Amino acid sequence: MSTQSTSPSGDAKFNVCRFLRLPQLCSTCVAFSLVADMGTLRGAIGNWSMSFWCVCFAMTFIIALVECCRHPSSFPFFWCNISVTYACYAALICLSASIIYSITYVHFMPYGPNWDRAIAATAFSCIASMLYVIEVAGMRAWYELKEIFFYVHTVRALLKVLETFVAGVIFAFLSNTSLYLHQPALEWCVAVYSICFIPAAVVLLLGLAEWKYMPPRPFSIFQLVLSLLSVLLYISALVLWPLYQFSEEFGGQPQRPSDGDCRDELTYDMCAWDQRLAVAVLTAANLLVYVADLGYWARQVSVGTEDQPRDSQEVYSPNSDIL
Repeated sequence: MSTQSTSPSGDAKFNVCRFLRLPQLCSTCVAFSLVADMGTLRGAIGNWSMSFWCVCFAMTFIIALVECCRHPSSFPFFWCNISVTYACYAALICLSASIIYSITYVHFMPYGPNWDRAIAATAFSCIASMLYVIEVAGMRAWYELKEIFFYVHTVRALLKVLETFVAGVIFAFLSNTSLYLHQPALEWCVAVYSICFIPAAVVLLLGLAEWKYMPPRPFSIFQLVLSLLSVLLYISALVLWPLYQFSEEFGGQPQRPSDGDCRDELTYDMCAWDQRLAVAVLTAANLLVYVADLGYWARQVSVGTEDQPRDSQEVYSPNSDIL
């Protein structure tokens, strides 16, 4: 079934560019500039956070440039879904960078010019996160929703965004291969994260590409099976990762050491024990998301429906009500 060939209004695009894009660019630019000005004192955690802010700045700049250069009538559904989905990820990225940077690095910094820069960078990162949230929440008001279907506003899309984002943060911690190498049970956990991430990312991309007119019931059953498999795999990871990382019987370390990179003072790398704990917590969090996803698709199969764009369910008249 075809969709209506419509696009966001010119006024809506102008409002987004004028009232959101510029503050987003400024806040992310200031955040990474302040940390970059700290030089070698920013450490690995500062470099990690700065790279996140740089990515958000670059992507926001590209999106703003495209929106300003292209005529409103040339905006397809795909581009609208991409920009809103990016805003979801950017909000989560900036929020995560703010939390991790503040509790693992800024918290241990001595008072001084660098501490002021770090606090200011964290504040601007939080501001950027709020601006991206405002963009996602306000998109319904800024665009003609009676004519445009925003895939990312559906429950299934938001769950996929959360699943892929949490997995991405887990992969960032797992860049320290010493956490799991030479231990088959822990290597299995890493495989679980990868196995579950790939289909979630594929389904999200297919939704953004508007490949949404599949037969509803077969697609719902497929998603139900996929979600059930992901839940079972994550349960195994949630059992094995803490068991082999924190149980002395399996060679783990139950308590946080007070020496090395885990001492309670400023260090330039995140404590390995903290990384293990972060992966365990994120595994539990992503398991909850997958359980919610499983419950959603179980309901779709039992009811026999799933989220559909309104123009696939009814024909709009010029005076149709907006959701």
